[in-house]
Amino acid sequence: MNTGKIIYTVLEVLIAVGCCLGNMLVVLALWKTKGIQQPTFCLIVSLAVADFLVGFVAIPMAVLLDGHLETSFHTCLFISCVLILLTLVSILCLMAIAIDRFLRVYIPLRYKRTVTWKHSYSVAAVCWLVAIPLSFTPMFGWHKDPPDSANSTVVCRFIEVIPMSYLVYFSFFLCNLMPLLVMIVLYSCIFCFIHGRLKEKPGNGAQNQSHIYLQKEKQLASSLALVLTLFVVSWLPIHIMNIVDYFHGPDTVPYIAFYVGILLSHANSAVNPVVYAFKIKKIKTAYVKIWRQFVLCTAENKGSSVSQTTENASSNMRSGENETTLI
Repeated sequence: MNTGKIIYTVLEVLIAVGCCLGNMLVVLALWKTKGIQQPTFCLIVSLAVADFLVGFVAIPMAVLLDGHLETSFHTCLFISCVLILLTLVSILCLMAIAIDRFLRVYIPLRYKRTVTWKHSYSVAAVCWLVAIPLSFTPMFGWHKDPPDSANSTVVCRFIEVIPMSYLVYFSFFLCNLMPLLVMIVLYSCIFCFIHGRLKEKPGNGAQNQSHIYLQKEKQLASSLALVLTLFVVSWLPIHIMNIVDYFHGPDTVPYIAFYVGILLSHANSAVNPVVYAFKIKKIKTAYVKIWRQFVLCTAENKGSSVSQTTENASSNMRSGENETTLI
């Protein structure tokens, strides 16, 4: 293994650890803190689960698919489709969050009456269910030609089984670009609506409450829009390189550029928990609360362990003194 591959593997391991720890913290924070158990945050949990699986499943598989694993053609194809699945779930969850924010701003009263945790769970489940058939389309024929022998094994590489036509036309243009355009329109409408309403001078108490509500919605929408922006910045380079490679022929883009693009796309899953910590106050408070509980529990366990050791030592000394007295 050359130096470049070693550096790539080490960076992937670090990103995977960050994905797992950070997104596990997000799930714990949103699951245990009653003050932020709102329907929108259920979708954020779904996004965090997908990001966690990127670190726990996708990144190890991506490293294995870099020529370190020999499998049958269809096994390699299945593993590659799993990698596509987690990316598609993330973007569908982001779109569901954007739609949820749009409805909450434009029809707040009706939203509060109708949208419940049950609805959000259903939407999150739909994101996963829709992503599965779209991601596994290559399994139904849109893949590169398998080896002639049914029993032969191949060195499993993503680009050796997934055709570039699928990555460009289906994965990027249909499954990524179209949802991104929808989300850009939705967030633009949200910010224009809030900006226009906040320009109005508050009058009575109801209008003051409306302004406070809109300020909070604007802050949360800004944070979620930042998550979307980072997703675009992280994933756009690899898609652009795929397009260049497809239309201008292989070897147009250097391999090292592809590796950087892959690392950047994986790093996006580790960045989201950091954004939540700095931009969403309720989640930041929940982080601090969980951290303090962890530290206190650790300190208490250490204290009880030391206390138990001291008691045992004192007990042994007393028993020794008694034995001496008896002798």
